[in-house]
Amino acid sequence: MRKKGARQGVLVMGSRLQFEGDESVMLRVTHSNIKSFTADVRFSLQSTVESVKEKLWKKCGTSVGSMSLELYDDTGKKTAVLGDNSRRLGFYSPHEGYRLHVIDLDPSSVTSGGWLEDTSLVEKYQIPEERYDKLDGTYRKFKEKLAHQIPSGAANQSSDSYMEDLCSNIKVGDRCQVEPGEKRGVVKFVGQAENLGRGFWVGIQYDEPLGKHDGMVKGMRFFDCPPLHGAIVRPDKVKVGDYPERDPFEEDEI
Repeated sequence: MRKKGARQGVLVMGSRLQFEGDESVMLRVTHSNIKSFTADVRFSLQSTVESVKEKLWKKCGTSVGSMSLELYDDTGKKTAVLGDNSRRLGFYSPHEGYRLHVIDLDPSSVTSGGWLEDTSLVEKYQIPEERYDKLDGTYRKFKEKLAHQIPSGAANQSSDSYMEDLCSNIKVGDRCQVEPGEKRGVVKFVGQAENLGRGFWVGIQYDEPLGKHDGMVKGMRFFDCPPLHGAIVRPDKVKVGDYPERDPFEEDEI
């Protein structure tokens, strides 16, 4: 019976040791040089302090030889300095939610100087202008190519004088024809209309009810005409000249 009990004790002991070997703890990791760095990392309590440092080195960049570790409880109180690399983590009694603070002791470390967080501290390379001009596929070359493809009038569409030159031969009272559709009428307004868009516009009274209004657009009256006979268009849509009012019966069969 004693032998059997002893065997059971071994099994119990073996079971307990296996359980302890599987124990782990989640710690919140912070860094002395990287203020924005924080990570929740799970560690085995059976890991040595040195193996903990090796794991942290891969996450924060501080070398094992330059790393000092401090343990803080959930109230912010420092409970231990992990100063013995051969000790197991469990020796320092960390609990779930404790903070493990990494201190980088190397003044020339990649984490020092703050440049990992503030990119303004990093020296930027600036290519010389003459060399940049010789490169193909740059944004500058793209803009130059695009400028050649866009008509000059479209490039100045936001100007107050947009299409002013096209209005030089268009006067109030002129007979006209408007495209598309060859709609005929008389010019009733020439000038700027800020509530429609910058640049110059032409107001038309159509001979037939082919328009959209009676000369009032967006609460502003530009001219008077019968309902649905009015339109305001850009000057490039208007041709002035001998465009008499059409006879509605001229195309009828006799």
